[in-house]
Amino acid sequence: MSESPPTRDSSRTLELRVPEMDCPSCAGKVRNSVDRLDGIDRIEPRVTSGRLIVDYEPAVTTEGAIRERVRAAGYTIESDASELTLSVPEMDCASCANKVKNALEETDGVEEIETRPASGRVTVTTTEADAGNVTTAIEAAGYEATATGDDTQLADQRAVWKSRRAAGTAIGAVLVAAGMALEFVFSAADPTLVSIAAGPVDRTYELSHLLFVTAVVVAGTPILRNGYYSVRNRSLDIDFLMSVGIVASVAAHHPFEGAMLAVLFSVAELLERFSMDRARDSLRELMDLSPDTATVRRADGSEETIPADELVVGDTVVVRPGEKIPADGTVLEGESAVDQSPITGESVPEDKIEGDEVYAGTIAESGYLEIDVESAAEDSTLARIIRMVEDAEREKTDREQFIDRFASVYTPIVVVLAVAAAVVPPLLVGASWSYWFIVGLTLLVISCPCALVISTPVSVVSGITSAARNGVLIKGGKHLEAVGDSDVLAVDKTGTLTTGDLSVTDVIGLEVADKEDVLRRAAAAERRSEHPIGEAIVGYAEEQGVAGDDHDVSEFEALTGKGVRAEIDGDTHYVGKPDLFDGLADLEHVHATTDGGVSLAEMGYETTPQCERGRCLDVLEDVVPDLESEGKTVVIVGTKDRPLGVVAVADRVRPAATWAVSQLHEQGVRVVMLTGDNEGTARAIADEVGIDEYHAELLPDEKLEWIQRLEETHGDEGDDAHVAMVGDGINDAPALATATVGIAMGAAGTDTALETADVALMGDDLTRLPYLYDLSGKANGVIRQNIWTSLAVKAVLAAGAPPGFVTVIHAVVIGDMGMSLGVTGNAMRLANVEPETPDPESLQK
Repeated sequence: MSESPPTRDSSRTLELRVPEMDCPSCAGKVRNSVDRLDGIDRIEPRVTSGRLIVDYEPAVTTEGAIRERVRAAGYTIESDASELTLSVPEMDCASCANKVKNALEETDGVEEIETRPASGRVTVTTTEADAGNVTTAIEAAGYEATATGDDTQLADQRAVWKSRRAAGTAIGAVLVAAGMALEFVFSAADPTLVSIAAGPVDRTYELSHLLFVTAVVVAGTPILRNGYYSVRNRSLDIDFLMSVGIVASVAAHHPFEGAMLAVLFSVAELLERFSMDRARDSLRELMDLSPDTATVRRADGSEETIPADELVVGDTVVVRPGEKIPADGTVLEGESAVDQSPITGESVPEDKIEGDEVYAGTIAESGYLEIDVESAAEDSTLARIIRMVEDAEREKTDREQFIDRFASVYTPIVVVLAVAAAVVPPLLVGASWSYWFIVGLTLLVISCPCALVISTPVSVVSGITSAARNGVLIKGGKHLEAVGDSDVLAVDKTGTLTTGDLSVTDVIGLEVADKEDVLRRAAAAERRSEHPIGEAIVGYAEEQGVAGDDHDVSEFEALTGKGVRAEIDGDTHYVGKPDLFDGLADLEHVHATTDGGVSLAEMGYETTPQCERGRCLDVLEDVVPDLESEGKTVVIVGTKDRPLGVVAVADRVRPAATWAVSQLHEQGVRVVMLTGDNEGTARAIADEVGIDEYHAELLPDEKLEWIQRLEETHGDEGDDAHVAMVGDGINDAPALATATVGIAMGAAGTDTALETADVALMGDDLTRLPYLYDLSGKANGVIRQNIWTSLAVKAVLAAGAPPGFVTVIHAVVIGDMGMSLGVTGNAMRLANVEPETPDPESLQK
């Protein structure tokens, strides 16, 4: 069996859920069983997710045979079904989606069907049916279907105005214009072609009528064809209703109305296709971020250009200035500023050197890089983002579900009213058949709620793809809505408001030791420590050029929970918490000074002239509390006889934290900090960034309880508040899961955060939080505008039809074409929502 990547034309991919395949031995057993079949191109057992991916030649073997080999290995296939996604670009409205769904429901082996008109995709869960059967069923509904990833669909979508339907519509419009000129302007020059006596009524057909009928044939054929498929699939949709209207108009001797209906509806369909294609462009832009090719350096030093999707883990790729990085990996050699905005949304390129992580789709701007590939193309961070954005449309929002239920009742009711309007008045009161036929025809056009149904999903897709381009991954429409509806934002401290990296903020020397000596001794003692505080001290000392590696250090010992002890140049030294020094020894008078000889007394502190046993740090009884009140962790450096100095370490507040919190407050969001840190540190950080409410010293389960309390205490009149939670650590997981929407910080390259969070901020950028709330609020506004405007326009048009104020032309131009364009255009405004860049002066120093 060949393990080379299959070609897209000859191979198909089958994905099976095999939950019992949970170890390498199981995977080997399944692989060996399936490998016995001919026509197998690739077998990839994924033990961690319990999935089996098989590429196979459909001309040689079948899905059924592969499933049988999995069962023969002793494993059960969950649901005995696989998921298949096809691109159906012409499926761009709710009625199209219903027609496709009805056709697929008749296909054997199809269990679940998801139609996504906003992205032009259909996902089916199949058992016995294969891709060929599913494609045939979709084509039987009148639509072309291709495997996802086939680039041909993009060219077809972009050629709307060069299509055969566009040409037919243009010809039909010319014929209608000519017919109108003859009938209404130059009526004397409109020759009579046929005169027929039909009972008591004589019918005269002029040249203008022939032009109108010809326009119906030319422009209306695609409509009638789709209407035929609607009948076959028992779908009460716009194509069926328009077909009935066109045929009835011509049969009832209203060729002008039929021609106008055919031409205007065709124009509406073309404009809807064009506007929907613009909406899909945002997702297409994400797909286009991945480079098509990659330059691979082989073991002999030669370079080879191959398709990027053929890269395998362990390959070394070469990236030159201006080129896109083709895969996730680690820099082996070289330096470059890398534009990571496609992944993290960061506007400033980040310098990458040896050992740094890089992502597929990012751009090397200024230097040469050699990168070790660490994930295949389909598993890269960018690929996962694209899949999640595509999947985000699959879960319908509450508003979308309401509209679907409403439309299922609304359409039949208006169709019945249309038939009644056309028949009842003439039969009961002898009213004009011609007049009431037009009224019924108008109501028939109004009855299809295409614009109403598409109003929410197109807004969701536009908002989610816009967010993805700006480094915010939103997992679904309901999460996009939920952020804007949330009343409270709970934030973790460490790693969210702060950088999560400790750094030295203060060094104070006591008595004979100056600042440099204190730092050198502390670094020497901490050099073997793995504690974050020790690493911060050593790192700072190296930056200051006093690393302490010139001292003779021996007998290092970590004192759990207190600090470290080590022999430095033969003297025992301690570095740790203040209480570590309690009871070590009696100390003589201590004259405390800072670097430069300034005494603590001169700085305003009262010093104790003598330290009694157990209270050797009384000299610092004001210094330590003051440092701790600023949110800093205090470390004392000294010998067994006396303290030599103080080092203060703190987790620095992110530069944009204060700005982000102030922006959230301006948007009406109440920000509450939940942290496991001590009360003093929590208070200091809250004061610094402008948060009024905080809760400190919380365990993970206590954070969860506070989320529930916030929902209860901040709600209105018995209704629980919507609480969003942003955090970065494992200890935040319970709270993130309990919150209305969980937001993960710095998810780029972090599989767990990327997979589990409702919303993921790809970079550690707090400016994306105000942007997220701004986007969500505007998305909710756009969705409400689309829904209520669509309902209002339908109601006004329906009310205006019986008195004659609204005609077929109004119904098509305003009710169908106008509203479809309106809701799509309104939704596309979300693509223009951009993160606000704070003024550098407003950032936290």
